[in-house]
Amino acid sequence: MSSQREVRCRCGRWMWAPPGAGAIQCSTCHTVTQLHSLVDALRGAHRVIYGLQQLRRQYQQQQQPPQMMMAQRSPPQMMVAQRSPPQMMVQLPPPQMMMAQLSPPPPPRLLEALPSPFGKKRAVLCGVNYRGKSYSLKGCISDAKSMRCFLVQHMGFPVESILMLTEDEACPQKIPTKRNMRKAMRWLVEGNKARDSLFFHYSGHGAQQKDYDGDEIDGQDEALIPLDHETEGKIIDDEINEILVRPLVHGAKLHAVIDACNSGTVLDLPFVCRMERNGSYDWEYQGLGRIYKGTDGGGAFCFSACDDDEASGYTPVFTGKNAGAMTYSFINAVKTAGPAPTYGQLLNLMCSAILEAQSRLTYTDSDESSEPLLTSSEKFNIYATKFAL
Repeated sequence: MSSQREVRCRCGRWMWAPPGAGAIQCSTCHTVTQLHSLVDALRGAHRVIYGLQQLRRQYQQQQQPPQMMMAQRSPPQMMVAQRSPPQMMVQLPPPQMMMAQLSPPPPPRLLEALPSPFGKKRAVLCGVNYRGKSYSLKGCISDAKSMRCFLVQHMGFPVESILMLTEDEACPQKIPTKRNMRKAMRWLVEGNKARDSLFFHYSGHGAQQKDYDGDEIDGQDEALIPLDHETEGKIIDDEINEILVRPLVHGAKLHAVIDACNSGTVLDLPFVCRMERNGSYDWEYQGLGRIYKGTDGGGAFCFSACDDDEASGYTPVFTGKNAGAMTYSFINAVKTAGPAPTYGQLLNLMCSAILEAQSRLTYTDSDESSEPLLTSSEKFNIYATKFAL
């Protein structure tokens, strides 16, 4: 084991890399980590040290007094000390400054293309159609665009505080890759404070995979599927909870709408609202293990398209074109519920709309029907608590 190297994946899992390996794939999140040779690193360090020594030697030479240059033997009055004008001397910085200049600049904390993260209302909207793939979807990018219009026109979100990640974006940093989605989620909650209203929307594929840390009752982690998941892996619920949920401070609120399969507890929130068809409900605690899944005092709420073991879908019944059933029913419920609706009212309206749409589809299979699910960081009275973005 002494010849093996211990490597830590971006998801936090430690792995043993065999000697001579150029890359290793994480068994948890499937991220591929490139390994750099120790010999290459030592050679690079040697080159840097040699360069610093050369610069230091030049600097010391410049600090020595210039030699007096005299003309050929001449009368004393013709002898002139030749000295370079002070303004012509090349001044080199001290060695510590030269080292700082040679050091690479620190990486940017956020995507350069992102707007300022400081605002009372901001949102991240992800729509992934997986164009050109055998598992491509229809309508996910349209879902993200519809959600942006809704937030701007009806909920008062500034358009410059909404970050869109879709395959239609011209900026490479706004393509819904795993790296970009992670950074966008961090941007959303950075510096959050009391009375901030944060919103996260995802329309695309969802999935499940084996739980390796023992915090899932069903033994399965839920995950979002970025565009480059085949090489970079999924974004599992443990990481989503760590990025989006746990940093929320007292008074800040996060609402998420997840239009994907297997999305019930994809934010890993500890409480699930189990609602019956007659409107009665009960809170089910999802906590398992010693890892805290709540916030830092704030509130987190998630409307998901279906339970963890169910499939969601899109339907042309609502708009005449392919649209995510969850996205459309959420927007329509908030618009039609009247002023200051409760969470219970919205949930009932969404369930009714989706059940009605499913009944109108000729290919509807009752065994495959799914209903929206509400999860939360805390238990609360869904018929007394007002919904507000």
